[in-house]
Amino acid sequence: MAATIAVCDYGSGNLHSVSRALERVGAQVRVAEEPAGLADADAIVIPGVGHFGQCVRALRAAGFERPLRAAVDAGTPVIGVCVGMQILFEASDEDDEPGLGILPGRVRRLPANVRVPHMGWNTVAWAGRRHGFTAGIPDDTSFYFVHSFAPDLGPDTVGASEHGRAFSAVVARDNVFATQFHPEKSGEAGLALYANIVREVAA
Repeated sequence: MAATIAVCDYGSGNLHSVSRALERVGAQVRVAEEPAGLADADAIVIPGVGHFGQCVRALRAAGFERPLRAAVDAGTPVIGVCVGMQILFEASDEDDEPGLGILPGRVRRLPANVRVPHMGWNTVAWAGRRHGFTAGIPDDTSFYFVHSFAPDLGPDTVGASEHGRAFSAVVARDNVFATQFHPEKSGEAGLALYANIVREVAA
């Protein structure tokens, strides 16, 4: 039976491209326009495009914060994409609005000596520990990035990339997993990642 993956609809720009990519690899996608839509999903995806403060305020205003925390506590896989990854952290240099704090740490601006936003393909090196969602994807595979801020490397880092400084491109802690890049814009490598997610959460 296909995995049911709920995608949070709180006004984020990449909602439909994420949903289409997940459907392409076999997921039963449920676009959750309200918190009740997250109930009983095999996994939840938090997409995100744009500004950290706007995204986290919109997510809170839509009522998603409490059910997302409940899902994390219940062991449901919760997956953040791009700014959807950043808002899982405690804070960001981009805005004074607190993040969700599901992951420890701060999202920092990329250095001034490189072009920002960091837009385009960049390689991701697996940082010493692999995750089921990254199975079969070679080290130094290229993924597509669009961002000006990123979390530092830390104990939750699964994949690392570099643009002016090293940063976390993939993080995971317990049932929380997130990517700074856009899998849905990353061709076959991104689809492979989503296919792994769909397979793992349906198991």
